[in-house]
Amino acid sequence: MSTPQTPMSPAAPGMPYPGYTSPIPVVRTNLGHAIASEWTKMRSVRSTMWTLGVFVALVVGIGLLTGTVVGGNATEEDLGGESALALGFFGLLLGTMCVITLGVLTTASEYGTGMIRTTMTACPSRGRVLTAKAIVFFAVAFTVTLVSSGLVAVAQVGMVDAREPSGGEWLKATVGISLYIALLGLLSLVIGSIIRHSAGAITIMIGAVLAPLVIALFMFSSSLEDVRTFLLEYSIPNQLGVFYSNSLSDTGPSGWDPLWIMLGITAAAFAGAYALLERRDV
Repeated sequence: MSTPQTPMSPAAPGMPYPGYTSPIPVVRTNLGHAIASEWTKMRSVRSTMWTLGVFVALVVGIGLLTGTVVGGNATEEDLGGESALALGFFGLLLGTMCVITLGVLTTASEYGTGMIRTTMTACPSRGRVLTAKAIVFFAVAFTVTLVSSGLVAVAQVGMVDAREPSGGEWLKATVGISLYIALLGLLSLVIGSIIRHSAGAITIMIGAVLAPLVIALFMFSSSLEDVRTFLLEYSIPNQLGVFYSNSLSDTGPSGWDPLWIMLGITAAAFAGAYALLERRDV
């Protein structure tokens, strides 16, 4: 026995498939939708929580441990007039490895798993996807670093008998260092988009952080003195130390210079990644 067929309604003007109207309102996607999608990805992936958790544990744990040791064994004269804020450098230096890893995985992991095809199908505008990833990651990295470094700074100033830091020193040791580390993580995200391989991009970024300083330490020849000085002054660990007025030399970057250097490098890398993204196949 055949079932009666329901006649199809006539097609609306401009609709290729007659007889069906979607109950879901059709809206033009924008950057806000892409940001919401990337935020959902970041907070729902377990590796994000683990990586950020290790970062906070390193920064806060090492910072409090350093403050306890120094506070119990050093006086203001022993610290040579330095403020206790400089003690937060050690935990943040190790914590950069976590931010670098998370930045790379934000983009490179999608290429490794093939998830990028789904992402680009939902949002064919490749530049918009990269911009959304950058905005979400920068906001998360900056917020987590600011909270961690601020907590450590307040605790160390209270634990260590040292000179009272000025307002400018507080700003550089919290907001300044957080902006720098967030930009470093953003550079890692961009490198992950360019390389499209998690292990390779992480290796490149760790090499960029450690190689200049390590190479400079073994340049004993006097003819390489200028190169050695340049590598020491502009190495990422030394630039981190500038925010705590703890540079390896009296020349080179000072004040807020490291932030502008990292901003310029990240902007150039982002422009290159955007150009490659438009030319490559997914």
